Amino acid sequence: MPQFALEPAVIEPMVEALGFELVDLRVAGSAARRVVRVRIDLPGGGRPGHGVTTDDCRRVSRELESRLEAAGAVATQWELEVSSPGIERPVRFASHWRRYVGREVRLKAVGVRGKARATIVAVPDDAHVALEMEGAVVTIALEAIQDATLVVDWSTYGKREAGES
Repeated sequence: MPQFALEPAVIEPMVEALGFELVDLRVAGSAARRVVRVRIDLPGGGRPGHGVTTDDCRRVSRELESRLEAAGAVATQWELEVSSPGIERPVRFASHWRRYVGREVRLKAVGVRGKARATIVAVPDDAHVALEMEGAVVTIALEAIQDATLVVDWSTYGKREAGES
């Protein structure tokens, strides 16, 4: 019987084939009952008011469940949850870090006390990110980042780039 080993390399091509981008993948629960949480978005991250719908999530959920079961990727009882990333979206993969250079994130990482705020300065390679934290630029391995989300600037959120006030 196959092991329950779902990772982005397995899920991402399935999500992309359906016309979406994999934003986050988390597997939780016990060995007896796994919960697979998948967050999807439109390619390029969507924009305010033009994101993933509940119908999109339902369609992706049905397709993923069918494809994973057909591939024998799950060997235990499991539950699949598919959702949009939300406004304060996770920043998980190197491509996300690159897309959001210049943006502020809230993160938890090995060697960083509590949740910290930082600005993404650069992504020198697929394994590291340079962040400005407390006035200094530090380079952190992506694998050391346990959780990271974009910080939303509510004063400008949803306004058109054309200068709407």
